[in-house]
Amino acid sequence: MTAAIRIAPSRAARAVNLLRTIQYTHPPSCPCHSNPAHHHHSSFSPPLTSQPRRSRGLATPTDPARQKEYAFELAASSIRFGAGCTNEVGMDAANLGARRVMLVTDAVVGKLDGVKRVKEALEREGIDYEVYGKVRVEPKDSSVKEAIAAAKPYNPDLFIAVGGGSVIDTAKLMNLYTCFPDADFLDFVNAPLGAGKPITQKLKPLIAVPTTAGTGSETTGTAIFDLESKRAKTGIAHRNLKPTLGLCDPLNTRTMPSAVHASSGLDVLCHALESWTALPYTERVPRPKNPIERPAYQGANPISDIFSLQALRSTVKFLPRAVKDPDDFEAQEQMLLAATLAGVGFGNAGVHLCHGMSYPISGQNPSQYRHAGYDVPTPLIPHGVSVAVSAPAVFRFTGPSNPDRHLAAAEAFGVDVAGVKRESAGEVLGEALAEFLVKLGDQPRGLKALGFKSGDVDALVEGTIPQKRVLMLAPNLELESADAEREQLRGLFEDAMSY
Repeated sequence: MTAAIRIAPSRAARAVNLLRTIQYTHPPSCPCHSNPAHHHHSSFSPPLTSQPRRSRGLATPTDPARQKEYAFELAASSIRFGAGCTNEVGMDAANLGARRVMLVTDAVVGKLDGVKRVKEALEREGIDYEVYGKVRVEPKDSSVKEAIAAAKPYNPDLFIAVGGGSVIDTAKLMNLYTCFPDADFLDFVNAPLGAGKPITQKLKPLIAVPTTAGTGSETTGTAIFDLESKRAKTGIAHRNLKPTLGLCDPLNTRTMPSAVHASSGLDVLCHALESWTALPYTERVPRPKNPIERPAYQGANPISDIFSLQALRSTVKFLPRAVKDPDDFEAQEQMLLAATLAGVGFGNAGVHLCHGMSYPISGQNPSQYRHAGYDVPTPLIPHGVSVAVSAPAVFRFTGPSNPDRHLAAAEAFGVDVAGVKRESAGEVLGEALAEFLVKLGDQPRGLKALGFKSGDVDALVEGTIPQKRVLMLAPNLELESADAEREQLRGLFEDAMSY
């Protein structure tokens, strides 16, 4: 028997009329949602009062061309959070009916306690497993293909990834191409570098056990890697790629070196800021013809906003503590939670310029920069470093798109914004970011500190142009004109040379 809530006809009619009045007549009163100039695609937006009033909140069916998006979706992995929850993974595997598990990790994490506890949990349940421990930090398509080749003959019915974003992303791709064994590698890779095909069936279960507090990959359907032939980072993004379960155990992040705490935390910072300031979902075009084509990165929306802003506030508060004191377990736990919150936020809203610009920064690395504190055999610009190095320049640029949102972000850094003019919002946020990065310590103060020179700017621009999946969410970027877009990106890279 189905229970239902009954409303008297007169009350129901009044309720419907009220909802219609709110939906079609009065946009939300929140200044962050009702700014009519928010995310206008021109760097030279007309005065706010000269534009028609438009809600930045929930969409209404008023687009006569039926091009703009009118809906958003919330997709995230199930998350279990708590110290010691890694010990439950064997029971989770049994509950999923797993008999053959592929445990995915890297050479460093494979020696740590988290992997040991996963093995013991599987053994307690009598579940067979095989370890793939050759994941590359900052994976390349060659390392991903090697991992896929190892997974196919074993044909597991469950994947468990223990590590940072590189491990979890590699496990996602092992899962994908094990389920689509005849697919060409570029079939699912984001356009224009790949065919960008949707993933049309559910994959095998994947349990993600993060050991860093940064990528949020345990919550998202995104996997990133270097496409070596194009000297560019790209990836695959689809809801069916997301893990079945994320086991967020703060005990697994206690072995992170200070430099890794800092870099992974900067990734959280930019996830939060970029998703908070991304183009709103109602401005994304074209609207998908079929829901399966709706991208994972949809644009800022009322649900992603909640996660992104809280993640930003937590990161500003706890990241300096986690970097400074390796025994500050409260700060480490809160940063792991912030990473997960930001993962839900950007996993549904998307990121934009900091990430789009970071891919050629880390991929090109002309001076063979090797970041201190990372135990890796090859030159490396960590992902969080490559993202944050352009952030002060980026948010000075995006400020005019929505001053209220940028001021709210500056306030999260402790800035008193009461007397700040709205036209100064981007500059104020940029200054707050630069000060935060300097105080964090041991961070390169611009691209020059990574070994880039003015002569590298054109190559950086060309490496950013293919990142359409994230650039389409960048406020103020002139995507309609290739020449204007290149000129804007060139200016951003030049501004990011130092701060």
